[in-house]
Amino acid sequence: MNPPSICSSSSSSSSDGSSSNTKAWIVHGIVAGVAIAVAVGAHAYLGRFGKFRSRVVGIIPARYASSRFQGKPLVHILGKPMIQRTWEMAKLASTLDHIVVATDDDKIAECCRGFGAHVIMTSESCRNGTERCNEALQKLEKKYDIVVNIQGDEPLIEPEIIDGVVKALQAAPDAVFSTAVTSLKPEDAFDPNRVKCVVDNRGYAIYFSRGLIPFNKSGKVNPQFPYMLHLGIQSYDSKFLKIYPELQPTPLQLEEDLEQLKVLENGYKMKVIKVDHEAHGVDTPEDVEKIESYMRERNLS
Repeated sequence: MNPPSICSSSSSSSSDGSSSNTKAWIVHGIVAGVAIAVAVGAHAYLGRFGKFRSRVVGIIPARYASSRFQGKPLVHILGKPMIQRTWEMAKLASTLDHIVVATDDDKIAECCRGFGAHVIMTSESCRNGTERCNEALQKLEKKYDIVVNIQGDEPLIEPEIIDGVVKALQAAPDAVFSTAVTSLKPEDAFDPNRVKCVVDNRGYAIYFSRGLIPFNKSGKVNPQFPYMLHLGIQSYDSKFLKIYPELQPTPLQLEEDLEQLKVLENGYKMKVIKVDHEAHGVDTPEDVEKIESYMRERNLS
């Protein structure tokens, strides 16, 4: 594994073909959201303002300092910095009008400009990726209705998933936030770095946890239960994103160290879509070796 460094690699877009794996996703949030839109009078909103939440920007928040993995955005995965791989996948999404990298680090900024990304410098005081996205949004010249927070530590994220969370939010005007989940592997059930999620019958998030949810009396993984793993990608209504930093930290958010819980604790709705995705989040240096092995096995460049 190469150490984190300022990159000088190719800026050609990745064509690893991983996007084809998500053609059969289960977008159980979008269809229900359309019905909800009618019920709450979205037709009137559309009549006044045109297409609902039509302008979309993708933001990749990136910071060098990390307690678990310092310099993670710049770590090389089969010859390319991880953040470049994320950016290349995001470029393939059809719903994004623009993509930027938001960072507080000059090394990351230099790297990203080198492969052609638009970079916005943000403050070191941002407490999480959501706040970094908000600061970047305020510095953009154009106005956007939806901001997609594209986590840089999922370098194989399919563009269809990005499009899916955008469409889910567009179809659910009573939600201010949307995100994606996939099936949880049994071996990841008790890994605190793999965040779990439960949703209601209409596809809205109930809770997120680093622990296994739902939990049963036996204290063991139930092989028959469809546990769900939260993927880092999430989108926000831009008006809500401006409010988010002003909301005080909440008890559940602080206890779990999960920023999306602050959204739920304050009573806002979050739409969730289920996708078929082979999750490969990079949380530790050991994860880099795992993802490189996976890519070699499938001849992904």
